[in-house]
Amino acid sequence: MTQMAKALLVDDRRENLMALEAILQGLPVQSVAVESGEAALKQLLVDDFAVILLDAQMPDMDGFETATHIKRRERTRHVPIIFLTAADRDAQLALRGYAAGAVDYLTKPFDPWVLRAKVSVFVELWVKTRQLAAQSDLVRERDAQWRVLTDAVDEATALLRADDGSEARERALDILEQARWGNPG
Repeated sequence: MTQMAKALLVDDRRENLMALEAILQGLPVQSVAVESGEAALKQLLVDDFAVILLDAQMPDMDGFETATHIKRRERTRHVPIIFLTAADRDAQLALRGYAAGAVDYLTKPFDPWVLRAKVSVFVELWVKTRQLAAQSDLVRERDAQWRVLTDAVDEATALLRADDGSEARERALDILEQARWGNPG
């Protein structure tokens, strides 16, 4: 069963979190809402996220500081961050957001359909990345099985070439049977 993608919503105002949850309603993503940068960092220790929607202006630890911490961690540095802010007054804030590792920066009020489209893209990328990782694991597993079978055939062939007696044939057959059923010699 495939794990559902999650979006981490970070805003110090509960009404903004509820609005974000409503905007994302119906998308194939589970929203996880937290009210501070510290709570976001704690949540990132226990869950994987397809995207983070991060308020830039929060008390204590603001969005920029939170993003800096997120991007420093090996486990979370590749999670895309979309900054959301009401501060439209300063283009420097957008630059600061990108410098902190954001992939996008939206000022409020923003078009909810634009946000949904952006989140959908990151969710789809997350799902495809998971699928590729699973396929890669499967290929590695099959390669390992193939190596075991090839080694068994090589060992059985060497036994048969070294000695044409029935004992060598029996041992070679035993090696091949074990390899066939996944029980290496």
